[in-house]
Amino acid sequence: MKKLSIILAFLIIYPALHADEGMWLPMLLKQLNEKDMKSMGMKISAEDIYSINNSSMKDGVVLFGRGCTGEIISSQGLLLTNHHCGFGQIQDHSSLEQDYLKDGFWAADKSKELPNPGLTVSFIVRMEDVTSTVLKGINPLFSEREREDYISVRMTQIADSARAGTHYEAIVKPIYNGNEFLLIISEVFRDVRLVGAPPQSIGNFGKDSDNWVWPRHTADFSLFRIYAGPDNKPADYSPDNQPYKPKYHFKISTSGISENDFTMVYGFPARTNEYLTSFAVDNIVNVSNPLKVDLRGKRLDIMNKHMNADRAVFIKYADKYSGVSNYHKKWAGEARGLQRANAINKKKELENTFQSRVGESLLFKDYEKLLTSFEKTYSQLGPVMYELDLFSEAIFASEIIRFSYSLRKVAESETISESLRNEIKKSAEAFFKDYHKPLDIELSKTVFTEYYHKSKRNYSPSQTVFYEKIDGSKVNAKIDSVFNSSFLDDEQLVYEWLASDDSTFKAKFLNDAAWQIASFYYNSFYTDVVPEFRKLNTEISELSRKYTEALRLVIKEKKYYPDANQTLRVAYGKAEGYYPADAVEYNWFTTAEGILQKNNTGSADYEIPQRLRTLIENKDFGAYADKKDGKLHTCFAASNHTTGGNSGSPVFNAKGHLIGTNFDRNWEGTMSDVYYDINQVRNIVADIRYTLFIIDKFAGAGHLLAEMEVVD
Repeated sequence: MKKLSIILAFLIIYPALHADEGMWLPMLLKQLNEKDMKSMGMKISAEDIYSINNSSMKDGVVLFGRGCTGEIISSQGLLLTNHHCGFGQIQDHSSLEQDYLKDGFWAADKSKELPNPGLTVSFIVRMEDVTSTVLKGINPLFSEREREDYISVRMTQIADSARAGTHYEAIVKPIYNGNEFLLIISEVFRDVRLVGAPPQSIGNFGKDSDNWVWPRHTADFSLFRIYAGPDNKPADYSPDNQPYKPKYHFKISTSGISENDFTMVYGFPARTNEYLTSFAVDNIVNVSNPLKVDLRGKRLDIMNKHMNADRAVFIKYADKYSGVSNYHKKWAGEARGLQRANAINKKKELENTFQSRVGESLLFKDYEKLLTSFEKTYSQLGPVMYELDLFSEAIFASEIIRFSYSLRKVAESETISESLRNEIKKSAEAFFKDYHKPLDIELSKTVFTEYYHKSKRNYSPSQTVFYEKIDGSKVNAKIDSVFNSSFLDDEQLVYEWLASDDSTFKAKFLNDAAWQIASFYYNSFYTDVVPEFRKLNTEISELSRKYTEALRLVIKEKKYYPDANQTLRVAYGKAEGYYPADAVEYNWFTTAEGILQKNNTGSADYEIPQRLRTLIENKDFGAYADKKDGKLHTCFAASNHTTGGNSGSPVFNAKGHLIGTNFDRNWEGTMSDVYYDINQVRNIVADIRYTLFIIDKFAGAGHLLAEMEVVD
């Protein structure tokens, strides 16, 4: 009876047996998921989704840039991703004279498509389990640091061997907290050009008001094209390159879907921590997230004030603001969702079940003290993490301080080489392109004041005098003196410094006020805080590896997926709404009527072009109206398990046809990086019909639709 009661308790407290939860490795779908997926309505096979020997859906999904996903939607290398994923490139091409952020951009033909130096897209060639090869020869007596060092060398060796003699890239990544390892072979294309993007008022409709929020009405998309050399292989940018001929491109469905229909997301989710203990979740909810949300909120107020006062500043800071804002709201929603889901107690209940089962068998004796060790280590790590978060969100937020510290090679180098000068010049060009000194002055005063009052560090006697020079009562005056005396905040003075002779070059930098403040705070931080964090984090890593191993052995009735780590994954669920609060129900899709309703509030976040308003008022939806209700569906919600990195991911129907582009999660469900709750978690998708409507009816870029394969 005891074992039965434990199993029943587990099923009640840990209902994560839903097919909707999980970010699954596509190479294992046949063994683990295909039966579930077909029971939910999927009409294709696991082999259609991922195949090594044949062209499959994996060949149409790309890692876009460093942290998004994209999908191939034509035989000519046309690529669809989110507007916010292409935002940096759109911003780079924008100016007051050609404001593509405000007006949008549509290349009339391929000759007008805009190159983007540094932007890459990566296709997965294959994934391979190399766990036995990585761990071969490992000494069981190794310390955790020795184990990590050994594995790091082995991973590099395996990747180098796989890459040798090919034009492919290779990397080995750990999964299940370092218990298993994957070799990933990819083909990386370096000539990627901007093809089209709607105005920001459409591509980011709702702005901060709607970020991480459902219901949504955002056409969050942009279009790029991959170019290749004459052999259809990756090549550096050249006007002679030709559009890439992909192995696979997705058919686009305009037939729509119904509530509870099967949906699937394919992409590169960046980071989840589903196997954290209650001690870690408690720190997230009660310490880390509240601190970071508070500090980012103050930064956003300052940025918003300066951006609203000057369009040129708005263009400079649009991408920075988006980055700060995105996680500000995400962390707030994550903490709220974890509290609402009672995640800390649910984790504790799981841990109690785990501990009970461990005590029942001598086979699990090695795991008896795992949770006790976790509790002890987290009690030490908590205060260190607090200082780490505070430094990152305060001192690191000051642009001039961060820029000054990025030039530390000047202080470290015995001679000033030409290559170092060139490196500094490139850094300066990138920094000043998007820099506004009055904004940074106000922001620096705020974050240094916050740091002084919130930090609990005990500085050493040798540091105290310097630290007191910038105490809470003197911050404003000290920051003013830094900006008044430093040359590093002035583009012209930096270039004059770069042209100076070697005899004064280093001395001028070392005497600069911004560098002196930066070096003090960074060096004291890296001396006092970082070593302790690394030591404790290594202990946590070892405990997490053993705990993940133990969970899979002790609680076998659950199917386990590895945490996201920007490897290719599949998530599946169904189109459905949810109940965010008592007596509140959200429908699973939105329509263009909601755009006008929000626009009519007068909020600047809901401004739209007059042309879009006219099209909606006239119900001029063309072929993109829903066949059942005649309305233009804009977005839909589904229960696919997603996270950062899934931005831009293709969303498919049961036949494997493209029905939308993933771009967000609901605010209540942002906690899914830590704890998945089927009742709260929803991913948010731009309906492909709204995307096509914007391209065709709004932008008049029908030539782009002509190269797509649209099915009814």
